Amino acid sequence: MLDPAHGGTDTGARGAGGIRESDLVLALAGQIRAALEKQGLTVLQTRRGDDGPSLDDRASLANAQRNAIFISLHVGSTGLPGTVRVYTLPAPAAVPPAAGALLPWGRAQNAFAGMSRKLADLAQVQMSLRFKGSPQNASEAAVRQLNSVALPAMAVELANVSVQDPALVERMMPGVADGIAEAVRSFKQAYDAELAHGAAAVPPAAPPAPGSVR
Repeated sequence: MLDPAHGGTDTGARGAGGIRESDLVLALAGQIRAALEKQGLTVLQTRRGDDGPSLDDRASLANAQRNAIFISLHVGSTGLPGTVRVYTLPAPAAVPPAAGALLPWGRAQNAFAGMSRKLADLAQVQMSLRFKGSPQNASEAAVRQLNSVALPAMAVELANVSVQDPALVERMMPGVADGIAEAVRSFKQAYDAELAHGAAAVPPAAPPAPGSVR
């Protein structure tokens, strides 16, 4: 599940040259989608055009999928141009609910913190290999898009919209797409191996989104 951030009236970060984050991440999602589909994976997006689904709508769409991962895409307004950072939510302090229990909607990601960190670290290594100055390990941040996602989830942020020419960011996209595809391949191999040995944990199910019926 690819989540191009923002959209509609929410353009996200904007550069002095009129560069809009919402446009850039939609283009990036298309390239990542193509790279993942080459592996035979099914790829969905929270938006395919210039619409702006709510964060709950995005999470609801993601949580309806099985055996999936969630990747939220961003272009920041700060950071060293030409670098990429990968984020997960901070690890929860509390013990996750027992298997079979419903997760609180706003804390659905907590039970997936370990798997999300594995996925994010794999992705950040790939970014560090492709983009000089990018860190080698994923970071933690309170990325609101991830809170209610009951799947392994990460946010990927390119730097940045402050460049005058959007082509400088666009030229990063093939490398980002290939790096994410390689990280997903490695993550899937590791998870499949854990399943084969009965070691993969099954986190509790997420509840319906607030105000929804399921």
